[in-house]
Amino acid sequence: MIVRRRILLGAFGDPGHAFPVMALGRRLAERGHEVCVQTWLRWKVDVEAAGLRFEAAPEYPVFPQLGQEPLTPYEAAQRATLDTLPLVDAFAPDVVVADILTLGPALAAELRGVPVATLVPHVDPRTEVGWPPFASGARIARTRLGRAGWRRMGRLVDRALDHGRDELNEVREQVGLPALEHHHGGMSRDLVLIGSVPHLAYPRPTPLSNTHTVGPFVWEPPADDVPLPEGDGPLVLVAPSTSQDPDGTLLRAALRGLADAPVRVLAAQNRVSEAEIERLGPMEVPDNALLVPWVSYGRTMPLADVVVCHAGHGTLLRALSAGKPVIAVPATGDMYENAARLAWSGAGIRLPRRLAGARALRTAVLQAVSDPSYAARAAEIAAWVAAGDGTDRGAPLVEALAARGKG
Repeated sequence: MIVRRRILLGAFGDPGHAFPVMALGRRLAERGHEVCVQTWLRWKVDVEAAGLRFEAAPEYPVFPQLGQEPLTPYEAAQRATLDTLPLVDAFAPDVVVADILTLGPALAAELRGVPVATLVPHVDPRTEVGWPPFASGARIARTRLGRAGWRRMGRLVDRALDHGRDELNEVREQVGLPALEHHHGGMSRDLVLIGSVPHLAYPRPTPLSNTHTVGPFVWEPPADDVPLPEGDGPLVLVAPSTSQDPDGTLLRAALRGLADAPVRVLAAQNRVSEAEIERLGPMEVPDNALLVPWVSYGRTMPLADVVVCHAGHGTLLRALSAGKPVIAVPATGDMYENAARLAWSGAGIRLPRRLAGARALRTAVLQAVSDPSYAARAAEIAAWVAAGDGTDRGAPLVEALAARGKG
């Protein structure tokens, strides 16, 4: 019998971080718990539509804005902690689950002695000695010499991590918490849920204690089906990140490169505004393609044969969970890491952004279509996810942590 708990979930408002928390909250509510989600106001309707209690997360400017002095991320974390304390006191949660970038609820819970879990909506950012730096886009070395080179680089990375630890400890001191000696102090030592798949995880000499790779946390707004291009050729879904490709470079290259290929192309603009569409100007859409404003990944990816994207972790996992190989053109940040892990896993092809022109995209797509090894590896990932996603595997772990805290 599941004991009813009060569970507070917190995530800053970007979809890649808010949506996984909302997915976990919905599953915990289905299991009988009272769930409160603290996130940005833009998601209030969706949170409440899922039957969850909504609390607005504090929103501070961390980039320069007219008439406002921006806060550093750690200044924002300190203010968010103090602003979240009244919610923790009023709701009295048995456990708090915070997104990896959302320190306020985690620190507020620690101040009140409430158990804290961390939800990581991508691959684990903690590396091992001899690994390349996270988000560098480099794959782990295969030789002793290569590992030695990364160990030397690791000393520089450790200095950066030392600096981050010191900044976090300043925040902890300001809110009344003791300093930490270890790196990645924003991640719980009690429970970390990695919202990824083991197929994208480099093997560790020693597994991290209390860390569980549980699978993707899947949530998206309700959506209608979209029409598909006519014909029976392999379907290529082009799903770019508009935030990282504001000029539509990937979209245009894919439409040009696949114009006369023996495939069908469904290309999504991902709800760019009318003003942005006018700024971008008309796109040439070949006869074998459809250009649509937006598609539901959950409805469309199962119908595709190949997915072309920028390797944001949510999009990448949606494709692999549907058993579809991916052509990844990383644009920034952890996309480089995701693309490197994809290539290492054998479930897709990584193209450097500077080389991802029409001809290279065409070659990569046709290779993924003709070589069955990519689809076979993606199918292995899909089978693992089908046995239980992040909410299925993660919810019981959160319940167990709440029970230990009440012990």
